[in-house]
Order: sequence, then structure tokens, then C-alpha cells
Amino acid sequence: MTDSLTGLIRELPKTELHLHIEGTFDPELMFEIAQRNDVSLPYESVDEIRAAYEFENLQSFLDLYYAGATVLQTQRDFHDLTWSYLQKMKTENVRHVEIFFDPQTHTDRGVPFSEVVEGIYGALNDAHGRLGVSSGLILCFLRHLSEEAAFDTLEQALPYKDWITAVGLDSAEAGHPPSKFENVFKACRDEGFLAVAHAGEEGPAEYIRQALDLLKVRRIDHGVRCTEDPQLVRRLKQEQIPLTVCPLSNVKLRIFDQLTDHNLKKLLDTGLCVMINSDDPAYFGGYLQQNYIETAEALSLNKNDIVQLARNSFIASFLTSEDKQQHLADIDRIAARH
Repeated sequence: MTDSLTGLIRELPKTELHLHIEGTFDPELMFEIAQRNDVSLPYESVDEIRAAYEFENLQSFLDLYYAGATVLQTQRDFHDLTWSYLQKMKTENVRHVEIFFDPQTHTDRGVPFSEVVEGIYGALNDAHGRLGVSSGLILCFLRHLSEEAAFDTLEQALPYKDWITAVGLDSAEAGHPPSKFENVFKACRDEGFLAVAHAGEEGPAEYIRQALDLLKVRRIDHGVRCTEDPQLVRRLKQEQIPLTVCPLSNVKLRIFDQLTDHNLKKLLDTGLCVMINSDDPAYFGGYLQQNYIETAEALSLNKNDIVQLARNSFIASFLTSEDKQQHLADIDRIAARH
């Protein structure tokens, strides 16, 4: 890949729409907070934690992910975790983020919902003023748990309704179709929340269709298995349903054997509204900029591809039309210089 293309990636304004804040837990910070809270980890050092970041599939990743989350206990912990991520985004010229958080991961082990959301939101609010990074917060329900548990989480979230932009659906996809959560998503929409959902990563294309038709989502997180259903692909193109694709994550979790096998370029060429995200960057080998650079190299993306991916990310965001147009104009201005 040319230096010019790398420079373009670094200079372009970017947004990230598929990011689990618990998945930004770098080993150094995990070890630091564990010591602060006197939490015992099954690792003796930062290097041992890093060595554990090898996964066979989504479930083996989730096992480590949930183990790491146990060190998060206080509002300060959640603030520090979020602030660390936002500082990285500032250095990568990321102007807007819409991040997922998994309250059930924490409330189920006795951490109050308030500690979680107040810590995360406080850091997001600080970043808007101090770093110039705007944000949205997306509450995700864990799909391996029951819909009843999701309803309980919704009740806990309602006092913080003004802080939360949307609800989502994540965790182990196989065997947990979107249809399982149809009622709670309707209740969320009735409360004014927007909706997104993970679908078509490990699960089949049919899960994407369910998320659209039953959960009424505005975006599909991942969605790479849509190609199993040509009719669905046509629909995604016609309706310009965004797919928040996570290339390095897909390889790390064996959705694709290697990055050169990824279908991002094919989806883009087909006219789908796809974009690049990092998912759980501390675990998957790269934050947003690294995902852009490695994907561009592996799939021989050109300047127009890179610019379109950046534009798609803002188009797909929940920003106001006015804010979107400002960012898109900046992208076009910078692209013209390259």
C-alpha cells in the first residue's frame, strides 16, 4: 500500500459505530485496575494476559472477555476504561463514536447499573468538551440470557434514558435468534430508543432478516453472512441498511480464515452501506486506524474505497443531518488534496 493511501487513512475524519467498551480493555489497564480493586486474575503479568488473547471461536473469546470484565467494579473503573479508549480515538482523528456497553455483564455480578452508566457517560461527556469527540451510547442486551432479563435491564436503564441513544443485541449469536427479543425491542422503541443488532456474524443470514423485520433495527452489526441470501443482499442495497463490519475481529474469531478472504470489498462494490470498525480492539489486534490500514492492504482498497468507507460511517451514524454534512464536507475536502 502506498504512503499516500496510508496518509489519507490517518488524515480522514472517522467515526466508529461498532465498539464494545469492555472490549477496549488493554492488558496494562486490566492489570492496573485489578490491582487497584484487589481482584485476583488467573495471570501473573501483563504478558500472560496478552498471551491469552488467542481464540478458536466467538465463545472462547467471550470466556476471556467476561473474565476480564470482573475487575470493573466502580464508577471510576468504567470512566478510566472509557477515557483510555477516547484518548486513543483522538490520536486517530476519530470525531464521533457510538459505543456499546453490556450492563448485564456487570449487574449480574452485583455492580449497580448506576456505577456502570455514570462512569461511561461521564467519560463520554468529558471527551466532547476536552477532546472534541462526540458520542452516542448503546445499551446491549446479552442474547444468551433471557428476554425477561433484558426487560429487567430496560427498567434499570429508564432513569438514564436521556443518556442512551439506542439499544442493541450482542454476545453469542449461534442458537439465539433476534426473534427471542422481539417483545423487549418493541418496548424499547416505545420508550423512544433507536435499535441496532448483531446479526450474520456466526449466525445465518436469516438472523439479519429477523433483526430488520422483528426488531426494526436501523443498523446491522457485522452482517457479513448476508451473501448467503442474494435476495437479502438486494434488500440491503435498496434500503441502504448499514452494516458495521469489523475485519480484524472477523479473522480473529475465524469468520474468515485470513483478511484476504474477507468480503468487505465485494460488499462495497455491490453498493452496500458498509464501513470499518474495530469491535473489541484490545482483544482483536487493532483499533480503528489499524483496521483501515490492514484491510486496505489485504483487499487492495483504493482511494475511492477508503473515502467511501469513511463517508458511509458518518452517513450511518445517529448524528444530526447538519453534523453529518459538516463531516462529509471535510472528508471530501481532504480527499481532494490526495
